[in-house]
Amino acid sequence: MSKLIFTLFLYLFTISCFAQKKAIRLIVRGDDMGYTHSGNNALLQASKEGIQTSIEVLVPSPWFPEAVKMLQQNPGIDVGIHLTLTSEWDNVKWRPLTTATSLKDPDGYFYPMIFPNKNYPDLSLTENAWQLADIEKEFRAQIELALKKIPRISHLSAHMGCTHLAPEVQALTKKLAQEYKIDINPEEYQVVSVSYDGPKQTSPQKIQSFLNMLGKLEPGKTYLFVDHPGLNTEELRAVSHIGYEQVATDRQGVTDVFTNSEVKAFIKKKKIQLISYRDLLKTER
Repeated sequence: MSKLIFTLFLYLFTISCFAQKKAIRLIVRGDDMGYTHSGNNALLQASKEGIQTSIEVLVPSPWFPEAVKMLQQNPGIDVGIHLTLTSEWDNVKWRPLTTATSLKDPDGYFYPMIFPNKNYPDLSLTENAWQLADIEKEFRAQIELALKKIPRISHLSAHMGCTHLAPEVQALTKKLAQEYKIDINPEEYQVVSVSYDGPKQTSPQKIQSFLNMLGKLEPGKTYLFVDHPGLNTEELRAVSHIGYEQVATDRQGVTDVFTNSEVKAFIKKKKIQLISYRDLLKTER
């Protein structure tokens, strides 16, 4: 009898592994927790009521303390450190956690941009004499504060592509991820980045374009979708930078996608597995 049970267990385990390899797996990542109060509320809502599986937190941001409390109260949410070297909004700013002289604009804030932008001449990090030593100090400070406040941090990500500033910054980021034991790089797990398939100016457009994208996902592959939830509140309507003025409308649309019943039903119907960064550790590289 025991041999029969073992054989049955082995069969079911093999079938389960085969099914897992054939399944569509999707990470739904929400970025920028800490940038506003309404952003924090939206990100939490998208995780608790929607399909979002990982949240990225901006450690130097003004609403980081509130983000910490929210995440401490919701220990099941996977969290990543959204390393940042920029403060892009015109009406709300944040500064480095360290002295980091080479990373500051003339007012002592982070520069608004990483790469040159015609709307912000000479105010990108690449147009100024940044120092790798300053970046390392700042990244370490952000990582250590995040781990102190949210010990379950699982990974790093880059705000506005800051870790791709230069090859040496990429190498530094990898070194720090390994050193602090938060090294989950989706690229090393053959994760494919995806985005909306169609127009995305309004909530209905976003929802349909997200559904279009879901419909094209292939069995046996793992995908990553990234966007920025928000709520269309008076606070968020005051947040913008030149070239991105409709922040509240745009980010409310993301929240609408992540919590939409039709989207959730389609994911269930297609048997898409929603996974977090931490779940990648169970996957062969």
